[in-house]
Amino acid sequence: MGRFNLEHVYESQQFDLELLDIIFNVADEMKKDLSAGQRHYSQALKDKIMASLFYEPSTRTRFSFESAMARLGGSILTTENAKEFSSAAKGETLYDSTRVMCGYADLIVMRHNEPGSAKRASEASSVPVINAGDGSGQHPTQALLDLYTIKDCFPTVDGLSIAMVGDLKYGRTVRSLSYLLTKYDNITIYFVSPSVCRMDDDLKDYLTTNNVEWQEEGSLEKVLPLVDCVYMTRIQKERFNDLEDYQRASGKYILGLDQVKLMKEKSIIMHPLPRVDEISREVDEDPRAKYFEQAENGIYIRMALLFLLLGND
Repeated sequence: MGRFNLEHVYESQQFDLELLDIIFNVADEMKKDLSAGQRHYSQALKDKIMASLFYEPSTRTRFSFESAMARLGGSILTTENAKEFSSAAKGETLYDSTRVMCGYADLIVMRHNEPGSAKRASEASSVPVINAGDGSGQHPTQALLDLYTIKDCFPTVDGLSIAMVGDLKYGRTVRSLSYLLTKYDNITIYFVSPSVCRMDDDLKDYLTTNNVEWQEEGSLEKVLPLVDCVYMTRIQKERFNDLEDYQRASGKYILGLDQVKLMKEKSIIMHPLPRVDEISREVDEDPRAKYFEQAENGIYIRMALLFLLLGND
Protein backbone atom coordinates (compact mmCIF):
# COMPACT_ATOMS: atom_id res chain seq x y z
CA MET A 1 0.00 0.00 0.00
CA GLY A 2 1.21 3.50 -0.79
CA ARG A 3 1.16 6.55 1.42
CA PHE A 4 -1.83 8.82 1.99
CA ASN A 5 -0.42 12.26 1.28
CA LEU A 6 -3.42 14.60 1.30
CA GLU A 7 -3.70 17.39 3.86
CA HIS A 8 -7.27 18.37 2.91
CA VAL A 9 -10.16 16.93 0.90
CA TYR A 10 -11.98 19.58 -1.14
CA GLU A 11 -12.50 18.11 -4.66
CA SER A 12 -12.53 14.78 -6.46
CA GLN A 13 -9.66 15.73 -8.77
CA GLN A 14 -7.28 15.28 -5.83
CA PHE A 15 -7.58 11.50 -5.97
CA ASP A 16 -5.64 9.08 -8.14
CA LEU A 17 -6.04 5.30 -8.26
CA GLU A 18 -3.40 4.77 -5.58
CA LEU A 19 -5.15 7.08 -3.13
CA LEU A 20 -8.51 5.51 -3.93
CA ASP A 21 -7.10 2.06 -3.19
CA ILE A 22 -5.72 3.25 0.14
CA ILE A 23 -9.04 4.76 1.20
CA PHE A 24 -11.08 1.76 0.07
CA ASN A 25 -8.73 -0.70 1.78
CA VAL A 26 -9.01 1.19 5.06
CA ALA A 27 -12.79 1.47 4.61
CA ASP A 28 -12.90 -2.31 4.15
CA GLU A 29 -11.04 -2.69 7.44
CA MET A 30 -13.48 -0.36 9.19
CA LYS A 31 -16.47 -2.21 7.74
CA LYS A 32 -15.06 -5.59 8.72
CA ASP A 33 -14.28 -4.36 12.22
CA LEU A 34 -17.75 -2.92 12.83
CA SER A 35 -19.54 -5.88 11.26
CA ALA A 36 -17.66 -8.30 13.51
CA GLY A 37 -18.26 -6.16 16.58
CA GLN A 38 -14.52 -6.13 17.32
CA ARG A 39 -13.99 -2.38 17.72
CA HIS A 40 -10.24 -2.48 17.10
CA TYR A 41 -10.38 1.19 16.06
CA SER A 42 -12.70 2.41 18.80
CA GLN A 43 -9.95 4.49 20.47
CA ALA A 44 -7.90 5.33 17.37
CA LEU A 45 -8.74 9.05 17.56
CA LYS A 46 -9.47 9.33 21.28
CA ASP A 47 -7.45 12.54 21.69
CA LYS A 48 -8.74 14.22 18.52
CA ILE A 49 -11.54 16.77 18.06
CA MET A 50 -13.61 17.21 14.88
CA ALA A 51 -15.50 20.45 14.22
CA SER A 52 -18.70 19.85 12.27
CA LEU A 53 -19.43 23.19 10.58
CA PHE A 54 -22.56 23.00 8.42
CA TYR A 55 -23.96 26.16 6.87
CA GLU A 56 -26.57 24.16 4.92
CA PRO A 57 -28.95 21.38 6.05
CA SER A 58 -27.69 17.80 6.12
CA THR A 59 -28.78 14.44 7.45
CA ARG A 60 -26.60 11.65 6.04
CA THR A 61 -23.37 13.59 5.61
CA ARG A 62 -23.39 15.35 8.95
CA PHE A 63 -24.54 12.40 11.02
CA SER A 64 -22.31 9.89 9.27
CA PHE A 65 -19.26 12.10 9.86
CA GLU A 66 -20.20 12.56 13.50
CA SER A 67 -20.92 8.85 13.87
CA ALA A 68 -17.60 8.03 12.18
CA MET A 69 -15.68 10.26 14.59
CA ALA A 70 -17.52 8.83 17.60
CA ARG A 71 -16.82 5.26 16.47
CA LEU A 72 -13.12 6.14 16.29
CA GLY A 73 -13.20 7.48 19.85
CA GLY A 74 -12.89 11.16 18.95
CA SER A 75 -14.83 14.17 20.19
CA ILE A 76 -17.16 16.41 18.17
CA LEU A 77 -17.90 20.13 18.17
CA THR A 78 -21.06 20.87 16.21
CA THR A 79 -23.84 23.37 15.60
CA GLU A 80 -27.29 22.72 14.19
CA ASN A 81 -27.04 25.53 11.63
CA ALA A 82 -23.75 27.41 11.34
CA LYS A 83 -25.27 30.00 9.03
CA GLU A 84 -27.69 31.04 11.77
CA PHE A 85 -26.04 29.91 15.00
CA SER A 86 -22.46 31.00 14.46
CA SER A 87 -20.74 34.34 14.00
CA ALA A 88 -21.50 34.08 10.28
CA ALA A 89 -24.86 35.57 11.26
CA LYS A 90 -22.91 38.61 12.48
CA GLY A 91 -21.01 38.92 9.23
CA GLU A 92 -17.85 36.98 10.09
CA THR A 93 -15.98 35.87 6.99
CA LEU A 94 -15.29 32.26 6.13
CA TYR A 95 -11.57 32.99 6.44
CA ASP A 96 -11.91 34.29 9.99
CA SER A 97 -14.25 31.48 11.03
CA THR A 98 -11.80 28.90 9.71
CA ARG A 99 -8.80 30.49 11.42
CA VAL A 100 -10.69 30.51 14.72
CA MET A 101 -11.87 26.90 14.43
CA CYS A 102 -8.29 25.74 13.87
CA GLY A 103 -7.60 26.61 17.48
CA TYR A 104 -10.50 24.52 18.72
CA ALA A 105 -10.33 21.34 16.63
CA ASP A 106 -7.92 18.95 14.94
CA LEU A 107 -10.05 18.68 11.78
CA ILE A 108 -12.92 20.65 10.22
CA VAL A 109 -15.77 19.11 8.24
CA MET A 110 -17.53 21.91 6.37
CA ARG A 111 -20.68 22.27 4.29
CA HIS A 112 -21.16 25.69 2.74
CA ASN A 113 -23.49 27.24 0.18
CA GLU A 114 -20.74 28.73 -2.02
CA PRO A 115 -18.88 26.65 -4.65
CA GLY A 116 -15.17 26.64 -3.92
CA SER A 117 -15.64 27.54 -0.25
CA ALA A 118 -13.98 24.39 1.08
CA LYS A 119 -10.84 24.99 -0.95
CA ARG A 120 -10.69 28.58 0.29
CA ALA A 121 -11.13 27.35 3.85
CA SER A 122 -8.33 24.82 3.40
CA GLU A 123 -5.98 27.62 2.34
CA ALA A 124 -6.73 29.42 5.61
CA SER A 125 -6.56 26.34 7.81
CA SER A 126 -3.72 24.81 9.77
CA VAL A 127 -5.74 21.60 10.30
CA PRO A 128 -7.32 19.27 7.70
CA VAL A 129 -10.53 20.51 6.06
CA ILE A 130 -13.01 18.11 4.48
CA ASN A 131 -15.54 19.40 1.99
CA ALA A 132 -18.98 18.08 2.96
CA GLY A 133 -20.62 19.88 0.02
CA ASP A 134 -19.99 23.38 -1.33
CA GLY A 135 -23.19 24.63 -2.91
CA SER A 136 -23.52 23.33 -6.46
CA GLY A 137 -19.76 22.72 -6.60
CA GLN A 138 -18.56 19.36 -5.29
CA HIS A 139 -19.15 16.69 -2.66
CA PRO A 140 -16.01 14.53 -2.81
CA THR A 141 -16.76 12.24 0.14
CA GLN A 142 -20.12 11.38 -1.40
CA ALA A 143 -18.31 10.52 -4.64
CA LEU A 144 -15.93 8.28 -2.70
CA LEU A 145 -18.75 6.34 -1.07
CA ASP A 146 -20.56 6.17 -4.42
CA LEU A 147 -17.52 4.67 -6.10
CA TYR A 148 -16.98 2.35 -3.13
CA THR A 149 -20.56 1.09 -3.61
CA ILE A 150 -20.02 0.56 -7.33
CA LYS A 151 -16.79 -1.35 -6.74
CA ASP A 152 -18.62 -3.59 -4.28
CA CYS A 153 -21.17 -4.54 -6.95
CA PHE A 154 -18.96 -5.14 -10.00
CA PRO A 155 -15.72 -7.08 -10.59
CA THR A 156 -14.16 -3.97 -12.11
CA VAL A 157 -15.11 -0.35 -12.70
CA ASP A 158 -13.44 -0.36 -16.11
CA GLY A 159 -15.94 -0.67 -18.93
CA LEU A 160 -19.03 0.34 -16.95
CA SER A 161 -21.78 2.56 -18.31
CA ILE A 162 -23.64 4.88 -15.97
CA ALA A 163 -26.81 6.97 -16.36
CA MET A 164 -26.85 10.15 -14.28
CA VAL A 165 -30.42 11.31 -14.04
CA GLY A 166 -32.16 14.45 -12.78
CA ASP A 167 -30.61 17.70 -11.60
CA LEU A 168 -27.20 17.68 -13.26
CA LYS A 169 -26.72 21.45 -13.30
CA TYR A 170 -26.86 21.92 -9.54
CA GLY A 171 -26.09 18.33 -8.51
CA ARG A 172 -22.66 18.37 -6.85
CA THR A 173 -22.76 14.60 -6.32
CA VAL A 174 -22.90 13.78 -10.04
CA ARG A 175 -20.12 16.24 -10.79
CA SER A 176 -17.86 14.74 -8.13
CA LEU A 177 -18.54 11.15 -9.18
CA SER A 178 -17.91 12.04 -12.83
CA TYR A 179 -14.47 13.38 -11.93
CA LEU A 180 -13.61 10.14 -10.12
CA LEU A 181 -14.79 7.98 -13.01
CA THR A 182 -12.14 9.53 -15.26
CA LYS A 183 -9.59 7.42 -13.36
CA TYR A 184 -10.94 4.27 -15.05
CA ASP A 185 -10.92 2.96 -18.62
CA ASN A 186 -13.75 2.66 -21.13
CA ILE A 187 -16.34 4.48 -19.03
CA THR A 188 -19.54 5.71 -20.68
CA ILE A 189 -21.80 8.27 -19.02
CA TYR A 190 -25.33 9.12 -20.12
CA PHE A 191 -26.60 12.47 -18.86
CA VAL A 192 -30.41 12.37 -18.60
CA SER A 193 -31.95 15.61 -17.42
CA PRO A 194 -34.56 18.29 -18.12
CA SER A 195 -33.27 21.01 -20.43
CA VAL A 196 -32.99 23.49 -17.54
CA CYS A 197 -30.83 21.04 -15.54
CA ARG A 198 -28.21 19.94 -18.04
CA MET A 199 -24.65 19.21 -17.00
CA ASP A 200 -22.39 22.23 -17.41
CA ASP A 201 -19.93 22.31 -20.30
CA ASP A 202 -16.84 22.49 -18.09
CA LEU A 203 -17.48 18.98 -16.76
CA LYS A 204 -18.29 17.58 -20.20
CA ASP A 205 -15.08 19.10 -21.57
CA TYR A 206 -13.13 17.52 -18.70
CA LEU A 207 -14.61 14.11 -19.52
CA THR A 208 -13.72 14.47 -23.18
CA THR A 209 -10.16 15.50 -22.33
CA ASN A 210 -9.85 12.43 -20.10
CA ASN A 211 -11.23 9.97 -22.67
CA VAL A 212 -14.60 9.33 -21.04
CA GLU A 213 -17.43 8.85 -23.49
CA TRP A 214 -20.58 10.78 -22.67
CA GLN A 215 -23.83 11.73 -24.32
CA GLU A 216 -26.97 13.59 -23.39
CA GLU A 217 -30.34 11.85 -23.64
CA GLY A 218 -33.86 13.05 -23.04
CA SER A 219 -35.45 9.62 -22.58
CA LEU A 220 -34.80 7.64 -19.41
CA GLU A 221 -36.51 4.57 -20.86
CA LYS A 222 -34.12 4.57 -23.82
CA VAL A 223 -31.06 4.56 -21.56
CA LEU A 224 -32.16 2.06 -18.90
CA PRO A 225 -31.44 -1.12 -20.94
CA LEU A 226 -27.95 0.18 -21.83
CA VAL A 227 -26.38 0.95 -18.47
CA ASP A 228 -24.88 -0.89 -15.53
CA CYS A 229 -25.74 1.79 -13.00
CA VAL A 230 -28.65 4.23 -12.79
CA TYR A 231 -27.75 7.17 -10.56
CA MET A 232 -30.93 9.10 -9.75
CA THR A 233 -30.95 12.57 -8.18
CA ARG A 234 -33.68 14.89 -6.95
CA ILE A 235 -34.48 18.21 -8.57
CA GLN A 236 -33.05 20.68 -6.04
CA LYS A 237 -35.75 23.28 -5.54
CA GLU A 238 -33.54 25.33 -3.22
CA ARG A 239 -31.03 25.98 -6.04
CA PHE A 240 -33.55 27.44 -8.50
CA ASN A 241 -34.06 31.18 -8.79
CA ASP A 242 -36.95 30.75 -11.23
CA LEU A 243 -39.94 28.79 -9.86
CA GLU A 244 -41.20 28.10 -13.39
CA ASP A 245 -37.90 26.41 -14.28
CA TYR A 246 -38.22 24.22 -11.21
CA GLN A 247 -41.78 23.27 -12.07
CA ARG A 248 -40.75 22.34 -15.62
CA ALA A 249 -38.05 20.05 -14.27
CA SER A 250 -39.83 18.52 -11.28
CA GLY A 251 -41.35 15.06 -11.75
CA LYS A 252 -39.99 14.58 -15.25
CA TYR A 253 -37.97 11.45 -14.49
CA ILE A 254 -39.41 8.86 -12.12
CA LEU A 255 -38.04 5.36 -11.64
CA GLY A 256 -40.95 3.03 -10.92
CA LEU A 257 -41.65 -0.66 -11.35
CA ASP A 258 -42.33 -0.30 -15.08
CA GLN A 259 -39.01 1.44 -15.58
CA VAL A 260 -36.87 -1.03 -13.61
CA LYS A 261 -38.23 -3.85 -15.79
CA LEU A 262 -36.20 -2.29 -18.62
CA MET A 263 -32.92 -2.53 -16.71
CA LYS A 264 -30.24 -5.20 -16.96
CA GLU A 265 -30.49 -8.05 -14.47
CA LYS A 266 -27.14 -7.18 -12.88
CA SER A 267 -27.43 -3.39 -13.00
CA ILE A 268 -27.78 -1.29 -9.85
CA ILE A 269 -29.82 1.72 -8.74
CA MET A 270 -28.16 4.47 -6.74
CA HIS A 271 -29.26 7.77 -5.21
CA PRO A 272 -27.33 10.15 -2.92
CA LEU A 273 -30.58 10.86 -1.02
CA PRO A 274 -32.77 12.52 0.06
CA ARG A 275 -35.30 11.50 -2.55
CA VAL A 276 -38.57 13.27 -3.24
CA ASP A 277 -40.56 11.37 -5.88
CA GLU A 278 -37.87 10.28 -8.35
CA ILE A 279 -37.75 6.66 -7.10
CA SER A 280 -41.00 4.93 -6.15
CA ARG A 281 -41.06 3.22 -2.75
CA GLU A 282 -41.95 -0.08 -4.46
CA VAL A 283 -38.50 -0.10 -6.05
CA ASP A 284 -36.87 -0.36 -2.60
CA GLU A 285 -37.52 -4.12 -2.55
CA ASP A 286 -35.70 -4.72 -5.83
CA PRO A 287 -32.28 -6.31 -5.08
CA ARG A 288 -30.73 -3.88 -7.54
CA ALA A 289 -31.66 -0.93 -5.29
CA LYS A 290 -28.44 0.02 -3.49
CA TYR A 291 -29.16 3.51 -2.15
CA PHE A 292 -29.60 2.58 1.51
CA GLU A 293 -26.47 0.42 1.36
CA GLN A 294 -24.81 3.39 -0.36
CA ALA A 295 -25.74 5.65 2.57
CA GLU A 296 -24.37 3.11 5.07
CA ASN A 297 -21.09 3.00 3.15
CA GLY A 298 -20.67 6.65 4.07
CA ILE A 299 -19.77 5.56 7.61
CA TYR A 300 -16.87 3.37 6.46
CA ILE A 301 -15.51 5.86 3.93
CA ARG A 302 -15.65 8.75 6.39
CA MET A 303 -14.08 6.68 9.16
CA ALA A 304 -11.26 5.86 6.75
CA LEU A 305 -10.75 9.52 5.79
CA LEU A 306 -10.72 10.75 9.38
CA PHE A 307 -8.30 7.99 10.33
CA LEU A 308 -5.96 8.77 7.43
CA LEU A 309 -6.10 12.58 7.61
CA LEU A 310 -5.32 12.64 11.30
CA GLY A 311 -1.97 10.95 10.77
CA ASN A 312 -2.66 7.25 10.94
CA ASP A 313 -0.82 5.98 7.86
